[in-house]
Amino acid sequence: MSRKKSPKTKGGGAGTASAPSSALPGQGSRGAAPTAAPKGAAGAGAGARSAPAAAAGSSTANGAALPSRPSLSSSGEFYDVAFKVMLVGDSGVGKTCLLVRFKDGAFLAGSFISTVGIDFRNKVLNVDGVKVKLQIWDTAGQERFRSVTHAYYRDAHALLLLYDVTNRASFDNIQAWLTEIHEYAKQDVVLMLLGNKVDSTQERVVKREDGEKLAKEYGVPFMETSAKSGLNVDLAFTAIAKELKHRSMKLPNEPRFKLHDYVKKEVKGAGCCRS
Repeated sequence: MSRKKSPKTKGGGAGTASAPSSALPGQGSRGAAPTAAPKGAAGAGAGARSAPAAAAGSSTANGAALPSRPSLSSSGEFYDVAFKVMLVGDSGVGKTCLLVRFKDGAFLAGSFISTVGIDFRNKVLNVDGVKVKLQIWDTAGQERFRSVTHAYYRDAHALLLLYDVTNRASFDNIQAWLTEIHEYAKQDVVLMLLGNKVDSTQERVVKREDGEKLAKEYGVPFMETSAKSGLNVDLAFTAIAKELKHRSMKLPNEPRFKLHDYVKKEVKGAGCCRS
């Protein structure tokens, strides 16, 4: 895969995040690059409580933290279950912009600044009456940080794999990213393919049909997004949260949540309403 060889330092005191321990902060933090995979069976985990309390008052299902009572994140929001989501893809495809749009409802306008190592942010969603905390990890796309990224794959519950519809190389590299994911991530990880920057209609070089064909080939849900306009950004994260919540809290007689069908239905509905 081709990668930018000279990434710029990210502004605002950017660095690399240290590998998460059993207690995780509620806001994105950056420190030294990790040397080991994140600790704790829950991955994202219920980071608001102390270790003894977590051991006494929580259980796990499919690797997710399932507290017996609502936990409080350091941002002041209660949550019932927590999951770790990773954003992966080539450098410059818009991973950081997508995360900021989802978390803060804003767009990072201006020149491109590469993520250095790992960064993360938390957001709590209400999914069918359940408070779901997503701890979303933004990864560097450059080859020099790949060993750092590998350490985080193992505890990820879901992966959003992005390419840039205005950059053919980022799309061509998706197959290499999928090979890497299959090697390092959990076998049952939730995976979704996103074609980002669809607001740049004049510069588009990857057709929607190309993305749909590739997603179908690998059996993963697909949608196109725009961090600039907000198109399908909330939908992508909500769909992932719904799938993870249903996997971890499904009742014996409850029908199985069908992620592909949900995405197709919601994307079609959104498309009808944009015109």
